[in-house]
Amino acid sequence: MLKNLTHLVSLTNSTNLSMQMDFNLLIGVLLATSSSAFIGASFIIKKKGLLKVSRNSELRAGRGGYAYLREWLWWVGLIMMALGEAANFTAYAFAPPILVTPLGALSVIVTAILAAYFLNECLNTIGKIGCLLCIVGSVVIILHAPGEGELPNLHTVTTYIFSPLFLIYAISAIIISLVLIIHIAPRYGNTNILVYISICSLIGSLTVVMTKCLSVALRLTIEGDNQFGQLTGWLFLLGMLVTLLTQMNYLNRALDMFNTSIVTPIYYVLFTSLTIIASAIFLREYQLIGLRDWVGIICGFGTIICGIFLLNTFKDLDLSKFKIVITKESLEQKKELLESI
Repeated sequence: MLKNLTHLVSLTNSTNLSMQMDFNLLIGVLLATSSSAFIGASFIIKKKGLLKVSRNSELRAGRGGYAYLREWLWWVGLIMMALGEAANFTAYAFAPPILVTPLGALSVIVTAILAAYFLNECLNTIGKIGCLLCIVGSVVIILHAPGEGELPNLHTVTTYIFSPLFLIYAISAIIISLVLIIHIAPRYGNTNILVYISICSLIGSLTVVMTKCLSVALRLTIEGDNQFGQLTGWLFLLGMLVTLLTQMNYLNRALDMFNTSIVTPIYYVLFTSLTIIASAIFLREYQLIGLRDWVGIICGFGTIICGIFLLNTFKDLDLSKFKIVITKESLEQKKELLESI
């Protein structure tokens, strides 16, 4: 009798645990989905704010102006983006990263749909295929990327930051960004979409690392061990603010100068890919990647490259004219064939 009662209690506890896990998973999915909706919509709202500034004959963000800071519509977009990022951050507390992160690709679809309705922007069929390839490639990389490591204390954080491999990545990202900002952006920033997006993606990957470091400091402070009584916590906060402001500045320039339906998928691809690389190096997760995952990551990058090529090369191609030309050629060939008979 006692044995049966113990078994019944164990079964009940197991059922309750399973239900709790399913409930947490549902919350995580809802948070990640709402995050994508907020972030996707924020691109459109910020773009409308930037267009409003340009119509008022003020110096555009793409030309180095900051008049958009006085435009309330742009701030609404920024707040929506912040809400989306907060929802995405919270989703990781309820669902595994391998589920939450790929759902970020939904923001690309949201932006493309809203851009067609509110900005009168459009993509031809080849552009849509390129957009799909970008999403597929990113999801493949995410699925094969290593899981998130742990940062139990600031001593571990500091050790990871000053590891040789991460220092090489961080210094390389900063140097490449400075070269792009100083030498490349003034010449080609307004004509080549990859310039501004490369800057905000490189700096954005460092923003994510700084945010993770700051979250550890905040967690320890909430637990009673104040980390802001020493310099390290404030340096993480300063690093996050500097990288975040730089990232947003060049993202605004890209949105101001180029089609939103083009900016969003390319930004998503580069930012997500570089963030995975930076996080894997920072948390030393690269040591956990096997041959199968390496093959998956390489295939994902190949798919992304194909998608970006299609987006950049054929985004302005008028397929209707191309179709007419093909039709005429086929008719002429049929006519010659009939005459020869």
